[in-house]
Amino acid sequence: MQDFEKLGVFYLGKEYDLAAKKRTENLVLYDSRDLVTHAVCVGMTGSGKTGLCISLLEEAAIDGVPAIVIDPKGDLANLMLTFPELRGADFLPWVNEEEARKKGIEPAAYAETQAALWKKGLAEWGQDGKRIGQLRASAEFAIYTPGSSAGIPLSILKSFQAPEKVVLEDGDLRRERVATTATSLLALVGVDADPVQSREHILLSTILDSAWRQGQDLDLAGIIQQIQNPPVQRIGVFDLDSFFPSKERFGLAMTLNNLLASPGFSAWLEGEPLDIGRLLWTPAGKPRVAIVSIAHLSDAERMFFVSLLLTQVLGWMRTQSGTTSLRALLYMDEIFGFFPPVANPPSKPPLLTLLKQARAYGLGVVLATQNPVDLDYKGLGNTGTWLLGRLQTERDKQRVLEGLEGASGGAAFDRAAMERTLAGLGNRVFLMHNVHEDAPVVFESRWAMSYLRGPLTRVQIKQLMAERPAADGSPPAKTAAGTSAGAAASLAPETRQAGDAATSRPVLPPDIPQFFVRPRAPVDELVYEPRILAIGRIYYADARAGVATDEEFAVLAEPAARVDWDGAESTPVRDADLERIPAEGDAFFGVVPPEAAKGRSYLEWGKAYAEWLYRSRRLELFRSPATGVVSKPGETERDFRIRLQTAAREKRDMVVEKVRQNYAPRLARLEERIRTAEAAVEREKSQSTQQSLQTAVSIGATILGAFLGRKTISASSIGRATTAVRGAGRVLKERDDVGRAAGNAQELAAGRDELQRTLDDEIARVQAAVDPLTEPLERVTIAPKKKDVAVSMTALVWVPYRRDARGGIAPV
Repeated sequence: MQDFEKLGVFYLGKEYDLAAKKRTENLVLYDSRDLVTHAVCVGMTGSGKTGLCISLLEEAAIDGVPAIVIDPKGDLANLMLTFPELRGADFLPWVNEEEARKKGIEPAAYAETQAALWKKGLAEWGQDGKRIGQLRASAEFAIYTPGSSAGIPLSILKSFQAPEKVVLEDGDLRRERVATTATSLLALVGVDADPVQSREHILLSTILDSAWRQGQDLDLAGIIQQIQNPPVQRIGVFDLDSFFPSKERFGLAMTLNNLLASPGFSAWLEGEPLDIGRLLWTPAGKPRVAIVSIAHLSDAERMFFVSLLLTQVLGWMRTQSGTTSLRALLYMDEIFGFFPPVANPPSKPPLLTLLKQARAYGLGVVLATQNPVDLDYKGLGNTGTWLLGRLQTERDKQRVLEGLEGASGGAAFDRAAMERTLAGLGNRVFLMHNVHEDAPVVFESRWAMSYLRGPLTRVQIKQLMAERPAADGSPPAKTAAGTSAGAAASLAPETRQAGDAATSRPVLPPDIPQFFVRPRAPVDELVYEPRILAIGRIYYADARAGVATDEEFAVLAEPAARVDWDGAESTPVRDADLERIPAEGDAFFGVVPPEAAKGRSYLEWGKAYAEWLYRSRRLELFRSPATGVVSKPGETERDFRIRLQTAAREKRDMVVEKVRQNYAPRLARLEERIRTAEAAVEREKSQSTQQSLQTAVSIGATILGAFLGRKTISASSIGRATTAVRGAGRVLKERDDVGRAAGNAQELAAGRDELQRTLDDEIARVQAAVDPLTEPLERVTIAPKKKDVAVSMTALVWVPYRRDARGGIAPV
């Protein structure tokens, strides 16, 4: 059997002969790079679609490609059911006990039969427990359950935070993120909002856009407050109250507040943040298959979450460098309702953008459905790979044929032949139409390594995940409902007792620079506390490391005669967050220490801060000894290793392609010589057979003539016998010719096999290169020069707090 463990190729199955109705021994190996042009898999229930797609995800994981898997039915959680030992005891907790009862056997015995079935099925396809172990070692698998604690909960709070800079600077992408977030949130509370006609949608979009343009994060509580007190006074040419009266805005705020206050919604605010990078890779940089199970959610909740997830994927994608290799996969099972041909649900715009643009970033999108008529085939026009299984109705076939014809890009498309092929497909038999290949291929999908037991319930997911650590290696973090995650949250301890505070603002000398941090939302009892804000910038340069960069450092410190810079808190506060005057309304002010009331103190603090930066701040980088590549400033070890993996995959793909191109002509020439030699064997065999027959006839006729003719043997009969003997000699010669031709063909085939082994060895040497995930990294420390340290601000800053029910204060 051919070897399927090759670099950058996915083992999907074996070619299938529709006429003979049996599979052949020709492997179907799919180039991973073809997935950057995306794929769609269509097949009715029972066609084997889920098994094929799970096999595809298994192959990607073995190749070190991470994936986000959106699972609306619970089938794809089967990716967690992998048992290298293939023991019945491993299968027992997951077998269908109802199925066992129907068969009249105990669950334990049924588990043994399932284990035996899987062992036999894998063996038929050249797989075993060792390959399952390889799958488990190549990637981490985890189940996430938004809105539920069955798996790893996902918090949606990050979805309302300001997007990445690259998204904010792209007007189209920012508007798309705003519109999708607004539509999804309103759909969750039952408001069918048109982006152009709906006041609710326009107001919510205005709030989101205004905050994000200023780099401000929002949470649901902040959105509710801003609906009551929007950041704008006019919308279009109308004043705010004419466009959306305050009483009606209060109704919308109450609707969202009811959502926030409902006990069930708190689960949406707990757990890990909806961060795409954290979903795709572990803290150590290991690839992860993140199975996002949404089977437990209502239709509105599914649409809400999927739309938010897709917009987050878009934002993450925009921050990545371009690549021609497959960096990551986004797979969604049962796309029904999320990508319809006519309607425009909030999930559709980001999905369309991904299908159009993700190729440049190495993100492959794979969509699957059993409802072909519910797909927007125009949107799938650029999809490079179509995996088509058995279809239920004639209407389904016609819709798929329309999509295939549209995806052919103007190339010749034999609709009638394709229709006949689709009609002949059976269980686990698929037609693959790949624009990167010369012709479609019919194949039978291989046996999945994961145990396909069917959908998992929330109880089973909880049981399965209880045995595994959280995706970040620790218990999932809990986030209190309604807690703000703004910049000021890092400015002080979470809650502390209020010191002496006055209602009047302290009068300070005019030479003291003082500012106010802008509160993110209105506060009933606002308390301002004095802090020293120091902002400095360091320029780092190292020619050997190829580094020339600068970093800004901002800290907030308690005012004192000698400020403790070691104990100061790093802060995200910058010039854009500062005001010259306090917020409107009554406010309390903390006491200003005597040192902070002297102008010269700020000059001294600035010098001391510059000295502290020079002594204590170092740029810590990582270097890969194997490649010499140095990490970027601010790049964590995890992110650096992820970047090295992507670079290694790109280099691997290029080297493998070059090796294959070098060997391709030689292999092609040998294949042609083998075909010629085999044809010669057949020709010589045919001639040998014909000569043998003629000789046999001649000898037989001579013998019969001698016995049935005259009693004495004549000269003519002796002549005929001599001719017959010479014919026998020619038979022997023909047989020798056959042997020589066969030997020549075998010699050529042996040479072909040897050349193939040499090719495989060269490719294996590429694969044996240093693994970026485990390679020991060197530390590179770059110290600044004194002249490269500059302090741009040392000022008194009033930081906003709110008074809590216990009389203490907490950050706004």
